[in-house]
Formats: sequence, structure tokens, C-alpha cells
Amino acid sequence: MKNPKISVLTPMYNTKPDDLRAMIESILNQTYGDFEFLLLNDSPDNQELKEIVLGYNDNRIKYLENDENLGITKSRNKLIEIACGEYLAVADHDDISTPDRFEKEAKFLDNNPHVGAVGGNVIEIKNGIETQTSKRPTNDNDIKMSLVNDAYVCNPVHSGCMIRKSVLEKSGVRYNEAWSPCEDRMLFMDLIDHTCFHNLDDVVLKYVWTGNNTTLRQWQRMYDLPPMIVANARKKYSVYYDMWKWNNKTNAKYIPDKKIKLFGFIPLIKIRYAHGQQKVYLFDFIQLARIKYDN
Repeated sequence: MKNPKISVLTPMYNTKPDDLRAMIESILNQTYGDFEFLLLNDSPDNQELKEIVLGYNDNRIKYLENDENLGITKSRNKLIEIACGEYLAVADHDDISTPDRFEKEAKFLDNNPHVGAVGGNVIEIKNGIETQTSKRPTNDNDIKMSLVNDAYVCNPVHSGCMIRKSVLEKSGVRYNEAWSPCEDRMLFMDLIDHTCFHNLDDVVLKYVWTGNNTTLRQWQRMYDLPPMIVANARKKYSVYYDMWKWNNKTNAKYIPDKKIKLFGFIPLIKIRYAHGQQKVYLFDFIQLARIKYDN
């Protein structure tokens, strides 16, 4: 039997029924249909999720269940090993893929064998209101510069990306549990040396703020880990950090950091202006606030 072109990877954990149905239907209604849809229940006591998934009469769906809760990182890695597709489409349990996402991402990977991961732009839905987020950089160099800084939580957008499975197999890179719930960003960071990235100009994902997102449930670690990720990345991939600094300094809109020192020499507060945002740090690395401003 011929393997599907795409494996859709969806770990589930106590997903709200309406959110799960909306996500599933956004996948089943894709204009590109050559895929298997792997849904892994990481909350095995919640059998309602099983009933919802198996309620869809579609032979592309494969319901899977962990014997016990493994956590998001181990569940993602388990899905990678099970997947049969040439391309891996990440589809988190409460986000909505645009109808032509798979068609456009698969076509791009087909035509660009040097690219290992492709994403696109995002619409955020909060309280029923859709908002177009800032356009993401399209080319590999700019995306890698963004990864070693703090312009985005993750770039390409993880829940809307498609990854070439062979890149993961050849590199041995997998999701790293030590960095959960930022394991998605670290995956791309670990792939910097192994492949190229790209973002389409198209919107590929509608990110729904449900109150149940990992971002909200683990907000403290989501704020604590990125500065450490950035610090490590700047050491390991200093060439991208140097390029980013140069681009900012030669940009007319560049605003230098402001620093407040205790006793004149102990770094206390740093205010950084970058990518349309103002960020306030304590002791140079603990983020206290993030405020959008007009360029």
C-alpha cells in the first residue's frame, strides 16, 4: 500500500470538544487530500476525545492513545516515529488550518528540496475577533536571525508548519523535553545547522486563544525559557546574531537599549526596542513586560 504524502501530527490533551471538532474539520476539508491524520490522546482517561475523533467517518484518521500521560514533548516525538508520510504537518489540537495550507506547503517543499520546514502567516482569534499578525520573514537567513532573537515565540509558526521527515531522520533532531513547553522553538533552533527554512506569504493558520492553550497554561515557563534559549542561540549561532545587530544598527528606525544600573554598575533594568515592541528586563534577562509600540 502506498504511503501518504503527508502525515498530520496532532497530540491531544483534554481538548475542549468544540475546539477539537473545529481543528479536525479544518484538516479534513483541506484542498490537498493525500494525508494520514494521526491524533494521539495524551489524556487517556478522557474518552470523550476518542468518541469525537472516531465519530468522523474518514479512513485517513488514525486514533492513537497513550497508556498514561506522557506530556507534549514525548507525544510529539512518538508521532514522528509512527508517521509514514514524506512531510510532517503539525496541527495542534485547538488551532485551525486554512483550507489550502497543505496544498501550498507541500507544493513548495516539492519545488524546493533544500528547504526542510515551511510555514506562513497567522491570524489570531481572540474573543471571536480575528486579527492579522505581523508578516513573518520569508527567506531562510531572516528566519534564522529571528530564531536567535525574541521577535517571535516560534518561527516558522509551529502549528502551521510542514517539515520534511528526512531532515529529522538524517539529523537525529527531535523535540527536547528539557525545553518544554518551548520544545517547538528548540526544534527549529536545533535544525539551523541541518536545513533551510521558508515562510509563505499566505496565511496558513488561525491561532485560537481558547484559555486552554499551552501558552496560557504554562505561561511562567513560556516567559522564563525564551531568554535562556536566546542566550544559548547567540553563542552557538553568533553569525546570525551579528547579522541581526548589524541590520538593526543600519536601520533608521533602530532605537538603542536603555539601561538602569544599581549603584552605577549592577544591571538592574533594561528596556529593549525591537520588532515593533518594547520589552522590559530585570537583571538583563528576566522579562517583566512586553508592550507593542508604533514604528
